[in-house]
Amino acid sequence: MRHVIFGGDGFVGRHLAPKLLAEGQEVIVADIVRSELPHYGQAHFIHCDVTDKASVAAVGLKADDMVYNLSAKMLSPIQVRAKRHDFFWPVNYHGTENIIQEMDVRGCGRLVHFTTDMIYGHTFVWPQTEDHPANPLGEYGLSKLKTEELAAEWRTRGMKISLFRPRLIIGPGRLGILEKLFKLVDLNLPVPMIGSGKNPYQFISVFDCAEAARLGWKAGVPNEAYNLGSLNPPPVRKLLGDLVRHAGSKSFLLPTPGWAVKRTLDFLDLINLPLMDPEQYLIADEMCVLDVSKGERELGWVPAYNDGDMLIAAYDEYRAKREGRAAPATLQPAE
Repeated sequence: MRHVIFGGDGFVGRHLAPKLLAEGQEVIVADIVRSELPHYGQAHFIHCDVTDKASVAAVGLKADDMVYNLSAKMLSPIQVRAKRHDFFWPVNYHGTENIIQEMDVRGCGRLVHFTTDMIYGHTFVWPQTEDHPANPLGEYGLSKLKTEELAAEWRTRGMKISLFRPRLIIGPGRLGILEKLFKLVDLNLPVPMIGSGKNPYQFISVFDCAEAARLGWKAGVPNEAYNLGSLNPPPVRKLLGDLVRHAGSKSFLLPTPGWAVKRTLDFLDLINLPLMDPEQYLIADEMCVLDVSKGERELGWVPAYNDGDMLIAAYDEYRAKREGRAAPATLQPAE
């Protein structure tokens, strides 16, 4: 079987492709960039810009292909307010639309598509199940929510589409907003928390995301949505405190009035000097914990990596890169 991974050279795709190859599957990576990845000795690469219909058509989908859409513009690097719509929508929404329309032309009916937990917005009930109200707080979450609505429309026409909603994806090769945190720790500076730090913070490993995509295929691509997050996320205070101790840093955690910090960040965002995206800081002190039990029940997916180990592994990679050393050994699953 052919597996076509749009955005397959990216963070999740570069872990999904080897998984599929290990099962003896034929893998085609369709992306706008080609990195020096070892599995390209087996996988076939096709240059593709998902915002261009002709480019998507040139991939040459076939009716029995298994398709994955991992192409996306993320919240990092931070964009100023006026540029957010034009930054997120061409890839996140219109790119998805181009892929699905081309699938329809080719008679191709199975898609695994990644969206985001940012579709939920503020927490109303926690842990958040897949039927939690969707009310995104910005252009990123909204662009992803609209792809879910697009998927719902195409399901009525007979297409099978599995949706995955990950928390902040963490793993080798991506730091994003964590780099700012790691710099504070390295400089022995105070680490401010939005709020008291008593609320939990949940990541999801890139390895667990790749495995979820594989299991979505194995399960026959259910017409369902699945949350992706770690199990038993610790409070922010413990997560950051353990990191500071691991780093041997003199940094200390600084609780802040959440409302005051948010209003300050709102002002900085308004004058085009954003330190964080509103979709990140507006929920930073809330109980944003995804219930991931549906994935276990229906796909047999259980996240294997815990938040503390993931954060420390990311910090160790950051330090190694700064010091010109090889990155430490790959993070191992939790016991």
